[in-house]
Amino acid sequence: MAILNTQSATFEYVVRLADNCLVLGHRLSEWCGKGPILEEDIALINISLDLVGRARSLYAYAATLNDKYTTEDHLAYRRDVKEFRNSLLLEQPNGDYAQTILRSYLFDVFSMLQLQQLIKSKDQTIAGISEKSIKEVTYHLEHSKQWLYRLGDGTDESHQRMELALKNLWRFSGNLFEKNEVDDVLMKEGIAFDIAQLKSEWLAIVEKDFALATLKVPENMFSQTGNLQGVHTEHLGYLLAEMQFLQRAYPDAVWD
Repeated sequence: MAILNTQSATFEYVVRLADNCLVLGHRLSEWCGKGPILEEDIALINISLDLVGRARSLYAYAATLNDKYTTEDHLAYRRDVKEFRNSLLLEQPNGDYAQTILRSYLFDVFSMLQLQQLIKSKDQTIAGISEKSIKEVTYHLEHSKQWLYRLGDGTDESHQRMELALKNLWRFSGNLFEKNEVDDVLMKEGIAFDIAQLKSEWLAIVEKDFALATLKVPENMFSQTGNLQGVHTEHLGYLLAEMQFLQRAYPDAVWD
């Protein structure tokens, strides 16, 4: 990465925040019309809309910081997979409902803690978007947490499915707390904070909720990394191919 100034580092940081929201928002939108019950179908789509809306606000701000990009659509639809910086956890397939819920729960706890810090950012746009988003994430976390309890401490089958989801996803959870030189630059300016310091608080909350869901945090499991260098699992490429197809097929098309 080239030497960063505050503006270029802020661009990278905001795009990272937006990518997390966009990718998870798209994943949840894949449940449209397929939810296990009607209320859940509607709930997941509303959460998806919240995430995509937050991504749009962040991308719109990022576009003002870099002349290469003109709009939020440009950032969402015209970048290749190696340019995305979202957590590896969020690009994992939906799987069954247990896997979808666990993926959302792990991110929701992280997102709440992250936003609580970002509302203190000296960048007023980041702080403002974060303050608005906390209201949404409060609901997201309550939703995923209640389903975590319901599935983890439910039937034998639902418990087994949660354990399998945990086995599939836990190795990507540490990826949420990675940082690089972007964070170093912005922490000095009071724009960002040390995200690694959230991990112990996040883990304490997760362990408490897992206990209520009769689940255990895995021990000594390998943690997969690479997203901040543009290294992703194979799943992100397929997700972007579907999400970006129309814009790439008809660039600069507009609705009449």
